Amino acid sequence: MKEKILEAINQYETIIVHRHVRPDPDAYGSQGGLVEILKESFPEKNIYAVGKDEPTLEYLRSLDVIADEVYNGALVIVCDTANKERICDSRYSMGDMLIKIDHHPNEEPYGDLLWVDTTASSCSEMIYDFYLYGKDKGLKMNDEAARLLFAGIVGDTGRFIFPSTTEKTFAYAGELIHYQFSRPELFDKMYELEPNIVKLKGYILQNFEFQDNGVAIVKLTKGLLEEYHAKPAGASLLVNALQDVKGIKAWVFFIEENDQIRVRLRSKGPVINGVARKFRGGGHPLAAGASIYSWDEVNDVINELHKVCE
Repeated sequence: MKEKILEAINQYETIIVHRHVRPDPDAYGSQGGLVEILKESFPEKNIYAVGKDEPTLEYLRSLDVIADEVYNGALVIVCDTANKERICDSRYSMGDMLIKIDHHPNEEPYGDLLWVDTTASSCSEMIYDFYLYGKDKGLKMNDEAARLLFAGIVGDTGRFIFPSTTEKTFAYAGELIHYQFSRPELFDKMYELEPNIVKLKGYILQNFEFQDNGVAIVKLTKGLLEEYHAKPAGASLLVNALQDVKGIKAWVFFIEENDQIRVRLRSKGPVINGVARKFRGGGHPLAAGASIYSWDEVNDVINELHKVCE
């Protein structure tokens, strides 16, 4: 599949790379890392990274703004996105050819070519794997690509502590740090929090509910977020705040937005993406998300979470 993807890249003069909505460092890292590799390797081609900018990730890169006409005859690559509904910028379907590169369970196959590796720690790890495959076939790495891919790997492995971290993950990270970028500066940007978000984290640690079967619950209403001057995206940065609670098996954050309630699920063992799928979502076995549209559905989610933790 890597050979087929490289053949497609060689064939097209315009390449447009997408990622998922509400991006995280791996979404930005894999998208931006691939774009930087392709720009370094094919300076004569027109290569773009598109989507809605996420202010909390502006330290990674800014996105390109392109006209609809650019998609005519273009190759479109979507990184780190399991299903079409979550692709940021609906114009992804306007190109000549579509490729999916992802590490989530392949519950919704899409595209003309699909490369899905659920054993990879991150999509950024996959992009570096793609570079290694193609480095003797014309692919080139630069410092910016290395910085982005390293950030993506760090983000999706929780600084290398999540079970998805493998020997390959460490090996790739070890190779990437030989490039010229500042790891301390990158870590500062990735993990520093605004004072109001730190105070919200304090609220979460003092008020989370710890129930039977090792289930923990956090409810963040619009009113509470307004009290802390926090946006839902900022609150989502705190989803791993309960990672170190002794005895915890799985936890859920309910974060109220204007039109829905975001459900952020995390686990230290029980498989929880099945719970997410029951509520219009999905994701990894130990990290998933869903959407509900009423606080009346909260208990339904919690009951399903208890079942998988029993």
